[in-house]
Amino acid sequence: MPSSVPSFAELLGQCERSAVHLELRDSYAPTPRFEAWERGERIDWEDCASWWHPYDQLITDSVARGVVIRRARIVSEPVSDYIRWEHYVTRANVIAGEQVRWLPRRQATDIPLPGNDFWLFDGAVLRVHHFSGDGVVVEDEITKDPDTVKLCSTAFEAVWERAVPHHQYRV
Repeated sequence: MPSSVPSFAELLGQCERSAVHLELRDSYAPTPRFEAWERGERIDWEDCASWWHPYDQLITDSVARGVVIRRARIVSEPVSDYIRWEHYVTRANVIAGEQVRWLPRRQATDIPLPGNDFWLFDGAVLRVHHFSGDGVVVEDEITKDPDTVKLCSTAFEAVWERAVPHHQYRV
């Protein structure tokens, strides 16, 4: 079924000031990279060409034109293996130019949170991710509804304020 939802690259390409991403799940659908990590394979961080992905270049290009990109993850502790892997590969996000923070779920109890992961572009365009129970993206939805945008923006900022910067968070 064709989607009328603009791609992430299109949305980020139109972004002028900021893009924020809130992640709420402790696991997502397994990927070949995750499965390789589970087998003990590790990234050679010195060999950028071996791990650099078009996503990384998109982030780098957006940051270079002045877009501030922040990602916050709410995680259960002790963390799942998937989150342990995400923490490991987040080095690529940081190298690309993202600012990343982690918030233990027990510190988020009093924060009104949306029910889904999302990206918010320039505080106005919201891309909501709908996942199946096993972490596969089922559908993405775009909304500019002011109440929904406000909820998500407020939730992100509250999480960001409490969260631990990536380089300080230990898994």
